[in-house]
Amino acid sequence: MVATTMMGLEEILADELRKLGAQNVNILNRAVEFVGDVGFMYKANLNLRTAIRILKPIFEFKARNENELYKKIYDYNWEKYFHLKNTFSIQSSGLSETFTHSKYTALKTKDAIADYFRDKYQERPNVDVDNPDIQINVHVKENSFTISLDSSGQSLHKRGYKVSSVEAPMNEVLAAGIILLSNWDQKSNLHDPMCGSGTILIEASMIAHNIPANIFRESFGFQSWKNFDADLWEKIKETSLNKEKNYEGCISGSDHFRSALTACRDNITKAMQEEIKI
Repeated sequence: MVATTMMGLEEILADELRKLGAQNVNILNRAVEFVGDVGFMYKANLNLRTAIRILKPIFEFKARNENELYKKIYDYNWEKYFHLKNTFSIQSSGLSETFTHSKYTALKTKDAIADYFRDKYQERPNVDVDNPDIQINVHVKENSFTISLDSSGQSLHKRGYKVSSVEAPMNEVLAAGIILLSNWDQKSNLHDPMCGSGTILIEASMIAHNIPANIFRESFGFQSWKNFDADLWEKIKETSLNKEKNYEGCISGSDHFRSALTACRDNITKAMQEEIKI
């Protein structure tokens, strides 16, 4: 699998993965690749603080032109992962001399998948760019393609606790990364003098209490896959929550702007309703 992240957070993400139990961890550019089973994929989505997405590669191939790309995609057995009635979307990244526009690569991939179902069932699955059941990632480098399923769905920075915001809010993944890069011992007090909407405060509290980063999210992409194991998912959540720990320090914040403090209090109230102690 591949966990994507922000530039500069690769080492932190790799360390998170090793501590979580990943095998064969290898740092890439804005990403870390690793090996794990289905249960670990669930656990990674739930617990990783500096990952943006967890991608599960399903097949690779080479294509010299758009016709070869279309045929390779069309010939794949897409029913292994989703049904005709599932919605889907395509994300494309990377460029080459032949494939110079990521949106066009995504369009050809979408057409090939839709035609696969249409030719078999005389009906095409619907595309949903906002909230698809199945999100497919296409990465191209020169003439090599990697097709992956996005197991996260929405970006993992969307934790589920933020109800208010301010101008130029801090991304949750970035906030967690800054905290983990600071070498804070997770025992002493922590104060943010420019707390804004409270992202660093809440992320620090979750880290100090060892609360899974994404425990408050309503859904993940893998929950729409045909092979989703609901019982295993519940066990992963229970095991992760059982690792919560006590924190005796004080996490506090201040800000010059009243609107920021109002947003901060709103978000902390939401977080505390979910049993985060700040």
